[in-house]
Amino acid sequence: MSNPVSGTEPPNRLLAGMLGTNDIIFMILACAAPMGVLAGIIPLAFAFGNGAGMPGTQLGICAVMLLFAVGYVRMMPHVKNAGAFYAYIAVSLNKETGIAAAYTAVVAYICAGTSTLGAMAFFASDFLHSMFGISSRWEIWAAIAMVAITWLGYRKITMAAKVLTVALLLEVGLILLIDVLILYDRGFAGLDFSSFTPSTIFAPGLGIGVIYAINGCIGFEATAIYQEEAKNRKVTIPRATYGAVLVLGSFYVLSSWCLVLAATPEKIQAVAAADPGRLVSGIAAQHLGEFGRNALNLLTVTSLFAAALGFFNNITRYMYALSRDGLLPAPLGRAHPVHGSPYMACILLTVIFSAIVGVFALAGLDPLLNLATSLSSMGAVGLEILLTVTSLSIPVYFARRHEYSLGKTLSPLIGGLLIAVATYLSLENYSALTGTNLAAVNRLPFLFVAVAIIGLAHGTYLRKFRPATYRRVGSTQVEEGRSADTAVGDTARTATA
Repeated sequence: MSNPVSGTEPPNRLLAGMLGTNDIIFMILACAAPMGVLAGIIPLAFAFGNGAGMPGTQLGICAVMLLFAVGYVRMMPHVKNAGAFYAYIAVSLNKETGIAAAYTAVVAYICAGTSTLGAMAFFASDFLHSMFGISSRWEIWAAIAMVAITWLGYRKITMAAKVLTVALLLEVGLILLIDVLILYDRGFAGLDFSSFTPSTIFAPGLGIGVIYAINGCIGFEATAIYQEEAKNRKVTIPRATYGAVLVLGSFYVLSSWCLVLAATPEKIQAVAAADPGRLVSGIAAQHLGEFGRNALNLLTVTSLFAAALGFFNNITRYMYALSRDGLLPAPLGRAHPVHGSPYMACILLTVIFSAIVGVFALAGLDPLLNLATSLSSMGAVGLEILLTVTSLSIPVYFARRHEYSLGKTLSPLIGGLLIAVATYLSLENYSALTGTNLAAVNRLPFLFVAVAIIGLAHGTYLRKFRPATYRRVGSTQVEEGRSADTAVGDTARTATA
């Protein structure tokens, strides 16, 4: 189909107005993999953390994330850039630090995405064997998932949003059904709220509990990445940010509390420690029979696939934003003329994901114990570092403008300090996250130091030798891009008339 104006090319932009508040919330929640967190992370927190105090810990972490979100949302009208973390840090502190944050974010998200892909491949192979007795290599499932993820990422974002919405509703629906059955079984008289008392929350193992709680909530900050594709960005993105935090936090608090009730507060730590991997599926079988166990195992696979797809979309849009700001090669900043997707970034990321998974496969390493465990922990720590720096940079930005308020300075400051404590606990207890004492695995976070140094060096180089590119770092792009698209459309309409 030809353009209305001869020689006029379609704007090289992501498609605006494609995503509403609910679309973005569903995409963010799917990326958080609530089924995977509930079945994989929370049982470990019960076993090695503060046991029955985990629901109260989750509630506290939700409050901390809300403090961060308050400041995060206040920055959006001032920094209209889909680069999110990096752009906020660049305008608040300096561009060199922002570039270091940009590269850290890309590496952290890639680690999180590939680890999720590895876990999905493991559980898909395991599900096929447990249900039908058919043995299959995990690499096959990783390849199938990679093809599907690339196809969905290449097409319009609404296609991926629909897939993620269906996957999320199925997994959340099953978990909420189990929650309701547990509450019904306990009865009103059997409800125990000791999980929310200070003595239970501050029990031995609280530090480990905090690590797992914050790792389960990471991902909501990606709402800003979808600014260009959102309908009415100024309203949709703040709503989606608050909505993601509140829905995710409430879900984890309720569901972890129901697990405590199912096993009883006195026994939950011992029961989880005996077999953390089958805690949730065992409780599902108690209330829904073998169907519940099989359904939960299947939806764990779809949950992890949805999370891998969500990370893929996040990373490609991050690469797109960085390319447009001159920090990555220009081709990565191209959008598909029909689908409006960052298709060149999709192709590159497919190669990166495939290479990482391929290295683990050729080395004969386990997709869950090696690939998923090592890279998920590294990704989580990287994102915690970014959350900390971003939250602490927000009050700096507003202080320079002499704007002081609860939302602009105090909330993000307190939130940043508390996330910094959680980050310290993660680094101090990193072996608890990875589940191994191998030095090679537990020293992986030091790679972020190298990545940050590269970012600072690149920023210094741009400031000295490419000042025009340096000035673009963290600059407003969303509104400028939409204005350009509008101008092209006006020209086309005028020519047609």
